[in-house]
Amino acid sequence: MDTRMKRRQAARKKPKRKHKLLTMFVLIFSCLFLVTTAYAVMQFQAGKNEAQDNLTENEMIGTDELDDEVVEVKEPENDEPINVLLIGIDTSEQEPARTDTIMIGQYDAKNGDARLASIMRDTYVEIPGHMNNKINYAFAAGGADLLRETIEQNFDLDIHYYAMVNFNGFVNVVDTVAPDGIEVNVERRMYYRDSAADMTIDFQPGVQTLSGEDILKYVRFRKDSENDFGRVERQQQVLALLKDELLSFSGLTRIPRLIGSVEPYLETNIGLSQMLSIGRDFALNPINDFETLRIPLDNSYHDEYYSHAGAVLEIDKTRNVQAITDFFSGKKVLANDTEAEDNEQES
Repeated sequence: MDTRMKRRQAARKKPKRKHKLLTMFVLIFSCLFLVTTAYAVMQFQAGKNEAQDNLTENEMIGTDELDDEVVEVKEPENDEPINVLLIGIDTSEQEPARTDTIMIGQYDAKNGDARLASIMRDTYVEIPGHMNNKINYAFAAGGADLLRETIEQNFDLDIHYYAMVNFNGFVNVVDTVAPDGIEVNVERRMYYRDSAADMTIDFQPGVQTLSGEDILKYVRFRKDSENDFGRVERQQQVLALLKDELLSFSGLTRIPRLIGSVEPYLETNIGLSQMLSIGRDFALNPINDFETLRIPLDNSYHDEYYSHAGAVLEIDKTRNVQAITDFFSGKKVLANDTEAEDNEQES
């Protein structure tokens, strides 16, 4: 009888013990959540304060004519990849904002794939409501909204969001993600004195560690035989290196500070809730495959000149539209005719 009583008493005590363990787990989880949230908020604010201390009025993206711009949001359907128009803005006190960098970034949270297509700024395209012109004229004539409409119409592509960043914001991104600098292999001698930007670009060939300011000079250089083509290639190279830095453990812990440091230089139609959702997907499904493309493809354009537009790149539209469609569908894109011939011979 005594043995049975003891068993019953023990059985009654077990649920209480489980209840205590569950309560303790909830308390620990809540504390961790609060600490993590507080850390994120503090890092975000620290990054934002630091950026604002160094910000000049003409560097702010959301001022003057850009401040009144409202760009339509096109939410992606179901689990389809997100397409974002990335616009690099160069601002100065003497001239209105202009875009020297036009990219479309795609992130597929389902499988962690990321793709980045750069469109050369001198690409000659149809601009809705205007004469045909260089693609970066669309931004000058109608801001991010007209630029997005121009890309969608010419390349048969849906763009869900846009993000504009001042070049000095790019410096902050590099210095926040990689405070010790990024190791870059400079392939050739680079020297140019840019009087308009009060900047001297001076690099010797070889592997070296570059700060954010140095990286900006590296990606802006175009005073060689490759001109804008070399600059686009270097931009994509640096973004791939930044991706690797960001996906490291230390890089992931810097994300809140990164967002704060770039916010004053950034204008976007991505809402806060959507940003958090993308950030969550990014943390749960890190990028495991990163591919790049340049439009126009090799051997798919020729140099042309028009009095109203100046020197432009006249492109083979059919071939380039097919290339960008295939690229964002995950298909292999042949970079040039030589590669296509080699593949035909192998088959």
